[in-house]
Amino acid sequence: MARRTRRVIGICAALAVAAAMAADIPRDQRRSGADFMSPETRAMQDDDSGNPGMLWVLEGEQAWDTPQGATGVACSGCHGEAADSMRGVAARHPAFDEALERPVDLATRVNRCRSTHQQARPLEHESRELLALTAYVAHQSRGMPAAPPPDPRLAPFREHGRQLFERRIGQLDLACSACHDDNWGERLGGNPIPQAHPTGYPLYRLEWQSLGSLQRRLRNCMVGVRAEPYPFGAPEMIDLELYLMQRAEGLPIETPAVRP
Repeated sequence: MARRTRRVIGICAALAVAAAMAADIPRDQRRSGADFMSPETRAMQDDDSGNPGMLWVLEGEQAWDTPQGATGVACSGCHGEAADSMRGVAARHPAFDEALERPVDLATRVNRCRSTHQQARPLEHESRELLALTAYVAHQSRGMPAAPPPDPRLAPFREHGRQLFERRIGQLDLACSACHDDNWGERLGGNPIPQAHPTGYPLYRLEWQSLGSLQRRLRNCMVGVRAEPYPFGAPEMIDLELYLMQRAEGLPIETPAVRP
């Protein structure tokens, strides 16, 4: 155990040096996280009958048609069939919210719709209900390319996300870019380092034995470098996702993806 710990710390130290030379991944070299998985895990993701994330999608489908809140209106009461009205929505989020005057992710959009149009209480971050609804909506975009909106109002938030991605944090003094831009395809602690494209979220992680959001994964990474993670729903989280989606432009949406 001590030898493994020293090895991981040594790798992290090397990554910290590489952070100073961070560079964006050329567009023609961008790859989905699925490309770094074992054949068995990839087969699990590709088989809807064996993909455990589909359980949340099915629950989300039921929730879509269930009346909620003081208005007694279901999501389908306003939006109709999700396969039509929600197709492409996940590929275009985070998107600018007029009322908040800043970008929101898909889960926040779901909660704002609940509170505004259904007069229902917002669902808790990482709750099964919110993950299910978000996964169901995102699933309608599966196979479509990530297409970040060219809204100029998003530019300062996306730039902030880029700065966060390249900023060294934590006791290990590491930036996200040190791993996911400069050392993707290498191994850290025995696991392959992907390119950090968020096209499969919410996704089922075998380590979690559950579906989880991108924000949960980002917080895990922050804890891993011994940094204080941002709270769920924090503006920094949304700005990071906004930048990550820009990096993933053109890659297919995979929700619900499966990862180790």
